[in-house]
Amino acid sequence: MRNTIKKYEMGREIRFSLVYRDMWQSSGKYVPTAAQLKEVAPAIIDMGCFDRVETNGGAFEQVNLLFGENPNKAVREWTAPFRKAGIQTHMLERGLNALRMNPVPADVRELMYKVKKAQGTDISRSFCGLNDHRNLRLSVEYARKAGMLSQVALSITNSPVHTVEYYMDVVDKVVEYGCDEICLKDMAGVGRPTFLAELTSRIKKKYPAVAVQYHGHCGPGFSPASMLEVARAGADYLDVAVEPLSWGKVHPDVITIREMLKADGFKVKDLNMNAYMEVRALTQKYIDDFLGYWIDPNNTQMSSLLVGCGLPGGMMGSMMADLKGFHGAVNASLRAQGKPELTLDQLMVMLFKEVEYVWPRLGYPPLVTPFSQYVKNTALMNLMAQLKGQPRWATIDKDTWNMILGKMGRLPGELAPEIIGIAKQKGFEFYEGNPQDAFPDALDGFRSIMKEEGWDCGPDDEELFELAMHERQYRDYRSGVAKERFNKELEAARAKAGAPIIVERPVVEVPKFDVGKIMEKYPDAVPVHAPVKGQMLWQVDVDDVSSAPTEGSPVKTDEPFAYIQTYYGIEDVPVPLDGRVAAVCARQGDMVAKGEILAFVRK
Repeated sequence: MRNTIKKYEMGREIRFSLVYRDMWQSSGKYVPTAAQLKEVAPAIIDMGCFDRVETNGGAFEQVNLLFGENPNKAVREWTAPFRKAGIQTHMLERGLNALRMNPVPADVRELMYKVKKAQGTDISRSFCGLNDHRNLRLSVEYARKAGMLSQVALSITNSPVHTVEYYMDVVDKVVEYGCDEICLKDMAGVGRPTFLAELTSRIKKKYPAVAVQYHGHCGPGFSPASMLEVARAGADYLDVAVEPLSWGKVHPDVITIREMLKADGFKVKDLNMNAYMEVRALTQKYIDDFLGYWIDPNNTQMSSLLVGCGLPGGMMGSMMADLKGFHGAVNASLRAQGKPELTLDQLMVMLFKEVEYVWPRLGYPPLVTPFSQYVKNTALMNLMAQLKGQPRWATIDKDTWNMILGKMGRLPGELAPEIIGIAKQKGFEFYEGNPQDAFPDALDGFRSIMKEEGWDCGPDDEELFELAMHERQYRDYRSGVAKERFNKELEAARAKAGAPIIVERPVVEVPKFDVGKIMEKYPDAVPVHAPVKGQMLWQVDVDDVSSAPTEGSPVKTDEPFAYIQTYYGIEDVPVPLDGRVAAVCARQGDMVAKGEILAFVRK
């Protein structure tokens, strides 16, 4: 069989895509600035070996807003040189969640494709973390309507329910919807090479006109073998990286993969080494400039520990940060119970084991954004509870419950009876409808906000889109708060590293609030009080950027306004009315007392 496949594939061309965006976001928090991306683009083109470049999507737009840049300008300037050179550009989007961590109304999703196509994006890579084809149907339809190639990504993982037949059922549906290409998105790199080869072969035999692209992270070390196997089985494109952001938890380097395929008889494009070294040097320059301050050293190393738990390697940094934050409290609790203390390594192994326990009981959601975070956070809360002598499942956040209840799509596996029992005890109802139907259109409301604020919607409504997709971050960008916050964060990072401190703009400290002035400005404002004593968390998702909402941000009584980390777990902070934020009085990480005013809201 193997010799037959190899002979059949002899001389066939394999094309490469440089996932320059994902290289950075799998390594650290930020991506290069628009000016830096424009600088490196000519050298990437001169390398001569790439047919495609991943330019945007994922968290790209959100990250730009976080350091005070306009993502629309960044995408347009970054894609332009590649399109001029005949290199296709592609983006990553999360189906129902589009470019963020939670569901997006259908009209906002549709606008996204119009905007990104107009800005120069050729291909939309769409994935649903649950592989629910219903969440992908609109992605396919909207992408094609906007004039983009629609590439549907299968979220690859290794479990008893994720069989070749399971994935082929998804492929059959999305091909029926009209998708042009299939991507095997091996986000944790745990897909077994022979399994991936079989899946690729089945897709190509049934749908020979559908291109197949493989995206595999190095994490546990399978990816080079997987790339060779899928190439032999008929894959058309492979995603690769370049030094100094290749290997580790990222992607294999193009040099190695190119030479491996060449030795196996495949046709591959020539590689200009002088240009490669220029890309390498510029990438290192950006690391040295500021991006390296947020690259966790763990992300530069492979880890066989990831084989068992199946978590994406890029989460290692956040996991270690979580564990370090809890380590002292855990040992204090163990000492109080007369039990031996744990090392950080022991705690990490326990967390991995808890992930392995939690994952099947939550229905085997593929461990990709945002579901990897939900599983990891639940496992972490379970572990902390058990170490304190408390039962599992005491702390499950709202987004995880939405996943459990079917509001984000259909889970691949069956929920454990204990989870179903907890849901019934809480009076929760399981959702059987189409997930998109639970999130009504919202563009008209955002258009009204743009008008109220005196903001221009921009060409092709691109500014309207950014507000609708990332309201809080967009408000921070427009007000200048994001830039000031980032400069302060950068100053602190440079000081910690012993580097020269460069302040581009004066950093403005958040002033202490004055109740009288707030009430004078907003007579109808109502205070939001801390229900318990603990540490202020504006977002419970430890992998997302956690910062306070800005003035004018909407709030609802049926949604947590914020969270407080207590000794015994995380408590929701409710708001007394539906409305908008009038003022924020507490910062991320502050220790707050019970009854302390955290913010003011108004109708």
